Amino acid sequence: MQESTIRVIVVDDFEPWRRFVCSTLQKRPGLQVISEVSDGLEAVQKAKELQPDLIVLDIGLPVLNGIEAARQIREQAPKSRILFVSENRSPNFAREASRTGGGYVVKSDAVSDLLPAVEAVLQGRQFVSAGLAGQDLTNPPDDHTANPRHRENFFAPAPLNVEVVHRHEVEFYPDDAAFVDAFARSIEAALNRGSAVVVIATESHHASILQRLGSDGVDIGAAGERNLYLPLDIADPPSTFTVDAAVKAAMQNRLRVAVD
Repeated sequence: MQESTIRVIVVDDFEPWRRFVCSTLQKRPGLQVISEVSDGLEAVQKAKELQPDLIVLDIGLPVLNGIEAARQIREQAPKSRILFVSENRSPNFAREASRTGGGYVVKSDAVSDLLPAVEAVLQGRQFVSAGLAGQDLTNPPDDHTANPRHRENFFAPAPLNVEVVHRHEVEFYPDDAAFVDAFARSIEAALNRGSAVVVIATESHHASILQRLGSDGVDIGAAGERNLYLPLDIADPPSTFTVDAAVKAAMQNRLRVAVD
């Protein structure tokens, strides 16, 4: 008997991340992404219109945050299952999200946890990824603590009023020298931790940053071979291949993005 198609909506305002999620979901036979959405209000509208089987939903969304969007989706598409995928590690967000969704995946754990979470949610079970394994989420029962990486069915509903602020950090520098110095120190610290670094900058800034890193003894060549240093030119539209490779490598190594 042929397995029925599971129809999925992916909701996130960062387009390269949506591509990463879609490409990961395609590895699971029977999943079909029927719509990609960039804000919470449109997610509610699309859920009502398409009645999908699964919605992969970020929390920090423009127009309408993911938690409020999930509440409305529950009314408009009650049969749709919801999986939150967010970089927010607050237990309060996870508890509140559990009231409207079946799972919570931390973005930096998505490479290993996204597909197992999808399987759990589709089977009607709750899922929390490794990024929250050490948090006290209302004291889960002993029989769910044997495997802290994939704990299921332990969220206790808690009526919380959660306000989600959608923001991106911006830093200003007095001159190019200060900019290059700050970026080089940040990149060096990230590489020393084994993290991946995606640097989007002008050609001249790339050259200055590389010169500074070289003078500090940083082996950028080795980092590049391991996909830990991923330079992108801000003047050129990044190709799908380059962005996807950067996102996947960064998710495996804790993403840090530097933008000029």
